[in-house]
Amino acid sequence: MSVDPAGTAIIRVRQELRKSTALVMNSGALAIGTIAAAGLGFVYWWLAARLFPPQVIGNASALLSVMGLVGLLGEAGIGTMLVGEIVRNPGKERGLVAAAACIGVALAVGLALLLVFGHAYINSSTGLIGGWFEGVAFVFGCGLTVLAIVADQAFLGNLRSTGRMIRQVLFATFKLLLIATAAVGGYTSNAALLLSWVAGLLASVIGVDLLTRGGARHLFGPPDFQLLHALRSKVFDHYALDVSLQAPSVIMPYLVLILLSPAINAAFVSLWMLVSMASVIPAAMATALFPVVRANPKQSRHDILLSVMASLLFSLVCAVFIFTYSQTILAVFNPAYPEIAGSSLRFLGFSLLGSTLKFHACTLARLGDRMRKASRWFALGGLLELCLVIAGAKHGGLQGLVLGWTLAVSIEGACAALILAFATNLDSAGGAVHERPTASRLQT
Repeated sequence: MSVDPAGTAIIRVRQELRKSTALVMNSGALAIGTIAAAGLGFVYWWLAARLFPPQVIGNASALLSVMGLVGLLGEAGIGTMLVGEIVRNPGKERGLVAAAACIGVALAVGLALLLVFGHAYINSSTGLIGGWFEGVAFVFGCGLTVLAIVADQAFLGNLRSTGRMIRQVLFATFKLLLIATAAVGGYTSNAALLLSWVAGLLASVIGVDLLTRGGARHLFGPPDFQLLHALRSKVFDHYALDVSLQAPSVIMPYLVLILLSPAINAAFVSLWMLVSMASVIPAAMATALFPVVRANPKQSRHDILLSVMASLLFSLVCAVFIFTYSQTILAVFNPAYPEIAGSSLRFLGFSLLGSTLKFHACTLARLGDRMRKASRWFALGGLLELCLVIAGAKHGGLQGLVLGWTLAVSIEGACAALILAFATNLDSAGGAVHERPTASRLQT
């Protein structure tokens, strides 16, 4: 009897995927939302690059990166904590999510106000925040950023990633429509870009609630600050890990602006945006592992290997594509960008491989409740990234900056690969990532 190798392979793949139904479904929803948002985001920045001056694009992208950093600092690890703790606290989810949203939004708004008033006092030469209108929009946008993060993580923690997918698509759609309207009306300023972003966030939060028939509102209930306080140590640990892992990449457009120039930053952001969008796929798969493995620890080794291998393959394809077509992509955004950046950005995509391994090592630390220890190593990695980026920019301009970033992330990825290889080859089949009993369970 002859055996069809292709048929056998297909059957085996189906069997492997069936073992990880929760991971596949939630990762699939995250991937669909991310790909759709990435496509619309590409059109958004393409339209902005075509219709807005490079100086405006450089300044606005830097301001949005600062908004992202404030959102990250304000979110304070609360959203990430929700992903893992919702399944551990059945019946208390809504109160925990509401308390997390209240604290996170308050922190983000407070930090944003400090930055706006500090910027006005110092009167920085970067001119990122031009006046009171931009300042109000910036503060409002920081609060909305945290609210959107908490809602997204709550959807994921409840294994309802379709809600997050819908919000991502709505955000990308609304901001594209708004920027197109602004361009048609002749409003091509920093304020127009900022307002389109903030209004898009607000519309996406309202829209996902309407489309899910109150699904977003049902995530929230009377705030349970007592439960959140009981989880404060985990919140801090997640916070330290999130900031050390994400802060350098979030603030990169601002670094390019102050180290080089607004025009160079405009060209850089075009490809950086694509790399960032591509990185969301492996990041989403790694994030989806958190609640999935918590719900079914016995399947952890299989789920981790599947996620890592699929993410690395995707990252490699993206890296080769960017290496081959970097200047073509720049020209699609703006004919002046290839002349501004040259071939300096072609290696930027290879940082995705290191980032993918970092994301999964981060999830492994969360699953083992070793966030605080891991955050120290990720903080050293973030310091390495910043040092090599600054040194590369000083000695080699844009190309030096890109090579410095890629080298630093690759070093971190190699270290993360060793950790993942050790964890997934344990005889206990992922015993290192099995959840530990919580205090609440011990008490019961």
